[in-house]
Formats: sequence, C-alpha cells, structure tokens
Amino acid sequence: MHNKIVLITGGTAGIGKATAVGLAKQGYKVVIVGRDAAKAQQAVDDIKALSGTSEVEYLTADLSSQKSVRQLAADFKAKYPRLDVLINNAGAVYNKLEYSVDGIEMQIAINHMAYYLLTMELLEFMKQTSASGRIINVASHSHYGGKLNFDDLFMTKGYSGYSMYERTKLCNVLFTMELAERLKSSNITVNALHPGVVKTDIGKKHGGFLYALFWGIFAQFGMNVDKGAATSIYLASSPEVEGVSGKYWAKSKHKWHSKYSQTDGLKERLWEETEKLIK
Repeated sequence: MHNKIVLITGGTAGIGKATAVGLAKQGYKVVIVGRDAAKAQQAVDDIKALSGTSEVEYLTADLSSQKSVRQLAADFKAKYPRLDVLINNAGAVYNKLEYSVDGIEMQIAINHMAYYLLTMELLEFMKQTSASGRIINVASHSHYGGKLNFDDLFMTKGYSGYSMYERTKLCNVLFTMELAERLKSSNITVNALHPGVVKTDIGKKHGGFLYALFWGIFAQFGMNVDKGAATSIYLASSPEVEGVSGKYWAKSKHKWHSKYSQTDGLKERLWEETEKLIK
C-alpha cells in the first residue's frame, strides 16, 4: 500500500482518527481534514505516534461551507500528486434548526452536501491519477428510519435533530448508490457503510445539556473507535472489495440498505435537488 494517498474528513477525532491510524499502519500516506489547525496538528502528531509512520498530514476546512469545501479540494489537488481513497467521514448532529453560511440546514450541509461537493470536486482528479480509486461514505444504520420530504427538506416544520440525522444518513446511502451508477464504466468504486454504534462525542457538540447527557449515556453502550473504524479500513484497503461498488456494508460485510432507499427514482431525485443547493 506504499505511495497510496487517502483523504479522510473528520480525521481529528473518533472514527476518522482511528481510521487514519489503521491506514497509516498499512503504509498509506494519510491526509486528514479538520476545522481547527491546532487540533488537526495535534491529531497528526497522535496518529504518527500510534502508527509509527511520519506519512501523515492535514488540511483545514469548514465542511459546512461550500466555498471552504471547494478550497479544500483545490488545496489537495495543488499539494498532492494523486488521490487513491476518499473517505467522507465527518458528521454532525444538531438538536435545533440552524443554517449554514449557504442557507442550508446544518446537518444536511455537513453530513450530505459536503460529501457530495467534495467528491464531485475531486472526482476527475481521482479518475486521472488513481489506477483504481475508492470512495467511501460513512453512513449509519440510522438511515433505516430516514424519509425524505422534498417539499420541506430542511424539516422547518417540526424539526427533530435525530430525525434530521436519519435523513442525512439516508442521503449518504442514496448518494452512494446513484454515484455508483454514474461510475459504472470508470476506474472508481463507491460504497457506504455503518460503522456501528460507537463511543464518540458527535452528539455532544451542538445540542443542549439534556441532549448531550442523553448522548453520553447512549454512547456508553457503544463499541470503541477502533472497532468502529474497521469497516472503513476494510473498504479502503482490502483486495476483497477491489472493483466492488454501490454496496452498503456493516461489520465488513455486505448488507442491504433500507427498502425505502430502494424506492424508484428516489436517488435520482435527491441528486437533482442536491445540485439545486450548490452555490
């Protein structure tokens, strides 16, 4: 795996950081994305120490901002000769309706739009520079509860933080399946995964006290981040999935995504609506 380059969003903590450690141990050159430079540098130092390699670097971006996501892609292409693996891992949970700088509900902006836009900004570069590129979208079992209402995509009527999270994780799955269709004749594969119920702080950052307390109790029953990163690492590196695309995975095994996500025309409609939200 030497010389292969992987870009991981949300790589400063949790599943993303554990994924970075695992792939760095395998000889990948790892580039993590973080919002704060100091935190990202600390994560790089930690990953180097844990993996025993110096081939770890970082780039900064605010993934809720389309301008920042585009700049991230431009920075990557300017600095690195190729992209072999893109892992869209960063995610957020908000317990109340908030909007990004682009006027998009924050969970959709970070959990879905950033996946879509970063991937599309890097796709041609990956096609041209990697012999067999892999795109990995970290979704969730939560997508099974997700439904889309294109008349109120931001859930402005009766907003529920967790219901919106389910909706965005459904978007991850639908985006993966539609992109796989569009990449059928290319050298790029794309897959989505459920990392498991993992002990992370994702639910503590943008909610009130009670929401953070609930999440903290819930997370205590989850697995550690190393186990949570296992499927991401498997999809990024295993020869067993070479050429496999358009699948949903859990515990490094193929699993069927929700029946609702297989609704005719749904993934195509989401793609169209997503493009309308691009500034």
